[in-house]
Amino acid sequence: MEQFILGRTCSPISAPMCINYQTVTSQQLSSRFNASLKGDQQWGVDTWQDYLAPIIVGDAGGRVGLLAQYSMIPKQHIPPGVKRFSTMNARAETVATLRSFAQPWRDGQLCLVPMMAFYEPCYESGKAERWRISRTDEMPFAVAGLFRSWPEADGSKSYSFTQITINADTHPVMNRFQKPEDEKRSLVLIPPEACDEWLQCRDPEQAKSFLLNCPPELIHARPEPKTAKLGPVTPVNGELF
Repeated sequence: MEQFILGRTCSPISAPMCINYQTVTSQQLSSRFNASLKGDQQWGVDTWQDYLAPIIVGDAGGRVGLLAQYSMIPKQHIPPGVKRFSTMNARAETVATLRSFAQPWRDGQLCLVPMMAFYEPCYESGKAERWRISRTDEMPFAVAGLFRSWPEADGSKSYSFTQITINADTHPVMNRFQKPEDEKRSLVLIPPEACDEWLQCRDPEQAKSFLLNCPPELIHARPEPKTAKLGPVTPVNGELF
């Protein structure tokens, strides 16, 4: 497995896109996505850089759930002395060439990142306000991702992932976010009927055909200020939100 390699992961003129999202419960993972994790693995509702969250990968037997860290290069796998940079998002335009993503992309290590919503800053009021983007029907959905594995010192294997983003300058919903001078980006919502085809795809050129903006009527955005954390993150169990 290719180890950490130095190199930029995003354009110097482009701000990171999604850095926080609301994941799903184990019950939703099973009922909505027909996937589950082995054992009694738990995760928090809100997902930030390096947090553990469920992803879905494909194998010969169908869909498999994995618990993975939200950053293609997690903090603990960055060599000492190397300045950290964000690998939470992979730009579709450079995913095939940047070293942090290129090998998993060529190897077809595609995944689905299930979620209820993701969050972006809106500047329409003149200052940054946190907005929530979800499906119009408030159902769980999955976005296109890329994953890799890491050998750990104890002989075990861990996983990490990134979310693929595309240009959204002309999208009537997603072009409302990020600073006015910044390029507009969007996550890629994979339609339910295309999820298995995405997971089984091993051709990078074919994979590009999935990277499309979703119809604007399928998503809804609203302000949702961040509330202060009052204690440790509460693990998600099988209950619905």
